[in-house]
Amino acid sequence: MPIHLLWGDDAGAIDRSLNDFINQAVDPNWTTINLSRLDGQNPSNASQSLEEARTPPFGAGHRVIILNKSPFCNGCSAELSRQFESVADLIPSNSHLMLINQNKPDGRLKTTKLIHGLITGKKAFERKFLLPAIWDEIGQKKLVERTANEMNIEIEEQAIYSLVETLGNDSQRLVLELQKLILLEETKRKAKDTQRILIKQETVKELCQGIATNSLEICSYLLRNQFGKAITRIDSLLNQGEPALRILASLTTQIRGWLWVSLLEEDGQKEVTVIAKQSGIANPKRIYVIRKQIRGKSPSFFIALLSKVLEIETQLKKGASPKNAFRDCLLT
Repeated sequence: MPIHLLWGDDAGAIDRSLNDFINQAVDPNWTTINLSRLDGQNPSNASQSLEEARTPPFGAGHRVIILNKSPFCNGCSAELSRQFESVADLIPSNSHLMLINQNKPDGRLKTTKLIHGLITGKKAFERKFLLPAIWDEIGQKKLVERTANEMNIEIEEQAIYSLVETLGNDSQRLVLELQKLILLEETKRKAKDTQRILIKQETVKELCQGIATNSLEICSYLLRNQFGKAITRIDSLLNQGEPALRILASLTTQIRGWLWVSLLEEDGQKEVTVIAKQSGIANPKRIYVIRKQIRGKSPSFFIALLSKVLEIETQLKKGASPKNAFRDCLLT
């Protein structure tokens, strides 16, 4: 298919998909000629991508043109739209125009409608790469399963839950941790002289224990209204190079889980599997732990706590210093 539309906020997954396709399609001896990477924010680059897409590959293999931040499905000018329409049917079958964008394609645009028509006629291909929300544990579980499957890694279910609790929806960190875990499991396999490599929960905890412990420790302080201790722990993590948004993601996931369980229990719901499903918690066994943690706390307590965390996110995205954002919002 000459036109490939790849979009979504999971940049790591998009990059892995692109690299896999390039390795299959482009002859390594002709990479400098048959592989182009262009920036779609530059109108001349967008036009250049169309011209290159019309050109058959030189030598062996296929030609691949990657247009990052593609304008053709988001804010396309009339001139670019006309150029795209004139070229869309002229791209050789062994040339591939890869349109990459973080945002969902704008269905109102003429170019988007044209691409969707080509997709229906199997002349174009669309794939979306969306990260689950930081509070969507079920979506995060599927992300771990999908990533492990793409990497041909076997992983037990309890290990998946541990990775979700530790990493949340950090796709790129997930890949790095899975690579480390498979190496650690290979070492153990050689020591035990076994053939099968399966990532187990104990291995995840052995490698990632520090990350999980830190986030749970901060949450336990917040639960007890010990904001000073929580801020001290957050400052320590930031000083160690831990990204502020990763800390925030862990806190948000934990607090949302508390809030949902609290609301459902207040509503009279007692069935653990129902609570887990409605609250988006992948592992129903966690409900028993959460019930003990939140005993004596009302939903309004968690709503107020979540409001502080969401305000931290707002301040970080406005460019505030991470330490100031956490300190100002938690102590307000």
